[in-house]
Amino acid sequence: MTKGILGKKLGMTQIFTDNGDVVPVTVVEAGPCVVLQKKDNENDGYEAIQLGFDDQKEHRVNKPELGHVKKANTAPKRFIKEIRGMSMDYEVGQEVKADIFAEGEFVDVTGVTKGKGFAGVIKRHNQSRGPMAHGSRYHRRPGSMGPIAPNRVVKGKPLPGRMGTDKVTIQNLEIVKVDTERNLILVKGSIPGPKNSYVVIKEAVKKANK
Repeated sequence: MTKGILGKKLGMTQIFTDNGDVVPVTVVEAGPCVVLQKKDNENDGYEAIQLGFDDQKEHRVNKPELGHVKKANTAPKRFIKEIRGMSMDYEVGQEVKADIFAEGEFVDVTGVTKGKGFAGVIKRHNQSRGPMAHGSRYHRRPGSMGPIAPNRVVKGKPLPGRMGTDKVTIQNLEIVKVDTERNLILVKGSIPGPKNSYVVIKEAVKKANK
């Protein structure tokens, strides 16, 4: 069985270990999440726990969404996700808090990266620029479009375009500290997304296999 929780990225800071080392950490407000639905093999074809995080006003949701959360006797949620592989011992309406994780555990964090708008190939794909001499006429262009034979641009060619707002998972991040009173999880290093963006924290897959 895996463990998981929804949260909000609050920002980065640093803490000191007992021997004086500085550790950069990302502070995540993890929960409290409410179990909105349990999915099983008999009715849905798979097992999962649906969690909801961060209350919002009732007039901002439609009637089907409102009826869905009323089954769990809770307020409408801004962020709802399913986590497969969680223990089916949870009941609808039960709260999942930050104490589900402990210091020293490793987790995988999924979020949506910062949007950077339209970007060229140098920023977007880390390509090199051409010579800056006046006669070169080639500075920050994307380069050759490929051979003449196909008469088209080959799929996957690195070109300018929208950069960011991609779903990204960073694996094997260590939990440095868990504040159960304020439902805060301090994760070592950086995680995807800007401040106040929503993230999903799951038990690390690779570390669990080891």
